[in-house]
Amino acid sequence: MPSSPSSSAQAARVAVAARLRELMLDAGLEGRELAVRCGWNPSKTSRIINAKTPPSDSDIKAWCRACDAEDQAADLIATSRAVESMYMEWRRLHRAGMRKTQETLLAEYEQTALTRVYVSNVVPGFFQTTAYATALLRMIRQFQGYPDDVTEAVAARVARSRFLYEGGHRFVVIMEEAVLRHRAGTRETMAGQLRHLLAVLPLPSVTLGIIPAGGERTMWPLEAFYLHDSRRSVVETLTAEINVVQPRELTDYARAFEQLAKMAVYGPAAKDIITAALVDFA
Repeated sequence: MPSSPSSSAQAARVAVAARLRELMLDAGLEGRELAVRCGWNPSKTSRIINAKTPPSDSDIKAWCRACDAEDQAADLIATSRAVESMYMEWRRLHRAGMRKTQETLLAEYEQTALTRVYVSNVVPGFFQTTAYATALLRMIRQFQGYPDDVTEAVAARVARSRFLYEGGHRFVVIMEEAVLRHRAGTRETMAGQLRHLLAVLPLPSVTLGIIPAGGERTMWPLEAFYLHDSRRSVVETLTAEINVVQPRELTDYARAFEQLAKMAVYGPAAKDIITAALVDFA
């Protein structure tokens, strides 16, 4: 079973805390003395050392200055910032709208040779039609209260589909059958989306598997995750994008993907399931 998706970020925070503790010990300081030099309460030193409170840039500078290790500050600040990017709240990412995030993903897909995706909720962005993406992002914006740049965000999201046709990219997608029936937008919107899935099904770059509803499972349904080669897994929750980079966790997600893929059907069988869903919306 994959470990908690935020554990990569927590483990990295612990590593930063350990480096700060080493600097303190190398300087021959105890927590109270370091707190005095930094001008804060000793409890803050304890929280940082125990990875309960992430240090700010100014905290790290003060810590390194107190330990006569100011040459370490820049590297530690860069590491700490990278840690915080592992767990990104949607509110933080989308405080100015959703377009920027969608544009950033273009670069991610351009750098990925093999994208493995499991979805139990919605069709992956690179498979989405403009109408489906618009309906979905409007629902998300309304629920979360983001600034309304849906039109621009949709254009950036749909642009990902070009990687299905160029650059030698491969996409292996495992989709729960329920995704085909979770309605986003009008019935016409859903019918158009399902027809589009039938159109991309034969592409050489695409392997699309559908896990039939009602079949015996060897792996329980999970939240959507996107494996970019073997370097990163992006897990999408209600409140955050979680970037998993620890090797042991990536191994767990790869194993889960393999199990889910074994339950799926492909080719004509997958086409039949999509067609049946399309009939219901037509």
